[in-house]
Formats: sequence, C-alpha cells, structure tokens
Amino acid sequence: MKSLLKIITWLSLAAGLATVASAAPETYAIDPVHSSVGFSVRHFVSKVPGTFSQFSGTIVFDKDNVENSHADATIEVGSVTTANDKRDNHLKSPDFFDAAKFGAITFKSTAWKKTGDDSYDVTGDLTIKDVTKSVVLKVTSLGFGPGMQGAQLSGWEASTTINRTDFGVVGPAMLQKMLGQDVAIAITIEADLQP
Repeated sequence: MKSLLKIITWLSLAAGLATVASAAPETYAIDPVHSSVGFSVRHFVSKVPGTFSQFSGTIVFDKDNVENSHADATIEVGSVTTANDKRDNHLKSPDFFDAAKFGAITFKSTAWKKTGDDSYDVTGDLTIKDVTKSVVLKVTSLGFGPGMQGAQLSGWEASTTINRTDFGVVGPAMLQKMLGQDVAIAITIEADLQP
C-alpha cells in the first residue's frame, strides 16, 4: 500500500513539474526601427528592390504548441519606397496599389507548422487592395534573448513569392512586358516581448 502511495505521489509531483515547465504563449510587438519589409520585381532582365517603411504587428508564439501561435501585421501602402520619387508615386497611384483608396496591406496567420528546429511554414490571409488570398511564409526563428535596458527580444526572417496580378496590382498595359508578375518578399523582424 505504501509503495502504491509513493507511486501516486511521484506521478502527481511529475505532473506538477511538467505543468510548471510548460511555457505560456508569449506576445511580441514588432519593432519597425529594427525590422524591414522588402520586395523585388523583375524589370526587363534585372530586378528592382523596394521597401515599406511603416508597418506594425504582433507575434504570439507558443514554444510548446507551435500550432497555437499567431501573427498579424499591417503595412502602410503609402510608405512604399524604391529610391525613386516618380516610381514611388506611380506605385501609389490607381495603376498599381491605389494607396488613396486601399491604404493598408494586412496579413493574418491561420496556421503554423514546424518544419525544422527553428523553421516554420506560416499560412495566412494576405490582403492587398480588396483581394484576400492564402499565402505561405517560410519563417525562421533567429533566436530569443535580452536587448537594451532589459527588454526581451525575438528575431525572425520570413520570405514568400506572390503574383502581383492576383491581387489586382496590374499596372498599365504598356508596362506589362517589362515588369515581372512574381514579387519576391523578404521580411526581417525584431520584436519586443510584451508584459
């Protein structure tokens, strides 16, 4: 009987320790000062890069149950820059993004899948203009650790390729032969742990 009680007590302690050891989901806010949202598209035989300078978002990461993780982000279309004012203004016009009417690009994750020690396929709904489509981000966790003044940080990289015409970002007919339809997206994120 004593042996049975010892076994029950040991199992109860083990279950308690497992509960304590289990980490709760952590919420991180994207730090735009130390992050970037970039893209590139073919122009004739080369590629032209660009970025969006204004964006925000959160990452809720569950280390123990990755499938419970979630990410969302909002990108201000009017912040697009390709280091050429004329081209930037054209991208903001109704020919392309129509920034006056559709001021934001949004992403909301719908599923996380672990693909390696620090890599994930993050599926989500990407909305550009008035079109929403499911895309898969190839995401890598760069690590977790302390930052300035005691802040706790996480680092991430993500990439995907989309067809701009799927989202109504078409441009005038005269440019179709010189511009590629596929747009490569590259994202680097530093995010701050929230209380």
